[in-house]
Amino acid sequence: MSSRTPILLQASDFDDLDGFYSTIYSMMDLHEDWKPAHNLDALNDMLYSGFGKEPVKLVWEQSVKSRIDLGLQSTREFYQHKIDQGKPYNTEWATKQLEALNAGQGQTLFDIIVEILRSHTHIELILL
Repeated sequence: MSSRTPILLQASDFDDLDGFYSTIYSMMDLHEDWKPAHNLDALNDMLYSGFGKEPVKLVWEQSVKSRIDLGLQSTREFYQHKIDQGKPYNTEWATKQLEALNAGQGQTLFDIIVEILRSHTHIELILL
């Protein structure tokens, strides 16, 4: 896909969602004073040009560690925080997501992030 050197996302560099955002944003070519929001919508937006417009190979090393770190427990906490916080979050949506997750039908944060990354056709994601 790309002749550029692969971009390495090291799971050892983070152990939670906030750390993931900080790590992946630090790998992007951003204006020096620009600090993207730490949320899934901002991540999706940043992927349109954060690595440039050319095809890129993103290699997520130790992805099994991230699958655990961003797995069921952290995802439950993610939705519960939104429910507890209330506005501006959509608590009804968060409750449904949490119920689905608890019923074994929902996606973890890891799954959601992988889906977002794979939805960007210029990014070839490799999970190691």
